[in-house]
Amino acid sequence: MKKLFLPLTLFSLLLLLSACNSDTVAKETSDTNSDTITYESENGPVEVPADPQRVVVLSTYSGDVMSLDVPLVGVDSWSKMNPRFEEQLEDVEEVADTDLEKIIELDPDLIIGGSTINNIDKLNKIAPTVTFTYGNLSYLEQHLEIGKLLNKEQQAQEWITDFQERAQQAGEDIRAKIGQDTTVSVIENFDKQLYVFGDNWGRGTEILYQEMKLKMPEKVEEMALADGYYMLSQEVLPEYMGDYVIFSKDSTQDNSFQETDVYKNTPAAKSGQIFEANAKEFYFNDPLTLEYQLDFFIENFLGE
Repeated sequence: MKKLFLPLTLFSLLLLLSACNSDTVAKETSDTNSDTITYESENGPVEVPADPQRVVVLSTYSGDVMSLDVPLVGVDSWSKMNPRFEEQLEDVEEVADTDLEKIIELDPDLIIGGSTINNIDKLNKIAPTVTFTYGNLSYLEQHLEIGKLLNKEQQAQEWITDFQERAQQAGEDIRAKIGQDTTVSVIENFDKQLYVFGDNWGRGTEILYQEMKLKMPEKVEEMALADGYYMLSQEVLPEYMGDYVIFSKDSTQDNSFQETDVYKNTPAAKSGQIFEANAKEFYFNDPLTLEYQLDFFIENFLGE
């Protein structure tokens, strides 16, 4: 009897050890495939979904999210009015930082915004909320950070490397064609004011000046480089017009300055070297917009 009891006891012990082993493996697998990751935001660590599926963007980062194939359920008005985003955002709601009830109904698992948005504490109660301060990062570093936030850092980095190579090569080709010292400026009209831009304020400025190494007029460098933009009057516009001009144009604004002799007599206008782009498609510096801007510059400068 004792001989029978001993093997049964040993068999039971082995089953127990096997079960414990299975529990340990299952726990390790569960820990490895965690539903969340810790993102080191500018305000400290934040637990965010490892695979977000319902993202709300309250600032100008919608293109970054879309380029990484992450689903959006709500975006800001500027993104919603972008013609280039229209198809992808057709079923995505327009929301603002004050639309708390609407955002709750969207049931987001992650909220992304600029550091100046309202109701950050309240938004955090709806879903993990991560904000970025505009200008703290370069335009490509910003995309990489959003890649980290969305757990898609490698995909973001691969695009960055490829984009820089293509943009820099295009810059070499353009400088070879138009001359190393030829100047390019970027202007825009808004609310009856004219603006000229430095090298980090969207509108293709990052590509033209940072990647392509094209030159801006001395006056633009003096007045717009530090702050990113400079507001000017029609009378002094010729001082800021380069040999080539990219005009980020909103057709709903007052564009009557284009009919003035001051504008028509600038060298860029007289030589047909002003390239007009739709401002609503041209504002941002996310990957989707940057790809469009790069194609725009290659087509207009090189005719390709």
